[in-house]
Amino acid sequence: MKNVLTIPKKVILMVAMMATVMGYANEISLIKLGKGLKGTALTITNVKEGNQLSIKDNYGITLYKETIEQAGIYSKGFDLTDLPDGEYLFELEKDMEINTIPFSVKSSIVELKRNEEVTTFKPFLRQEAGLLYVTKFSPKSKPLKVSIYSTGTSNELLYTETIKDVQNIERVYKLERGSYELVFNFEGKEFSKHINN
Repeated sequence: MKNVLTIPKKVILMVAMMATVMGYANEISLIKLGKGLKGTALTITNVKEGNQLSIKDNYGITLYKETIEQAGIYSKGFDLTDLPDGEYLFELEKDMEINTIPFSVKSSIVELKRNEEVTTFKPFLRQEAGLLYVTKFSPKSKPLKVSIYSTGTSNELLYTETIKDVQNIERVYKLERGSYELVFNFEGKEFSKHINN
């Protein structure tokens, strides 16, 4: 009878350990499909419907773009060996962050550079009582350029500033009634948002 009680405890402990390990598992994995096969399988866990997956070259030109249609685990095969020799990256754009994983192609051999994987946080905007609150997390205190344009009758630049050497960026802007386009430049990326006040 004593062994019967310990087996369920071991099973519960193993399930808890597996759940913990899975929670800390890397989000993106790249696996070659086998000897002699031309292909690479990309598997991403914890995706949401509407996330954007792109493949870009070293110059930022988008070679492939897809909107993820189903939440959960994304898996797809790519033939990256046909790409010209050079540097590339997978980019997964989520609600609040952009994950980039560089890879290179040389002589039809694809090499994933996991140690160069980067997570970039996007600005978060909130409007309340005529005020626009902008927050952004920048772990390495990289600069953030904010440009506010009026999108009424003309696209006029109303305000611009570059925020430097701040890890937790917090700004409040008072906007008159109207429609605006906010453009954020950070870490080689551009993010824009249209708002009505």
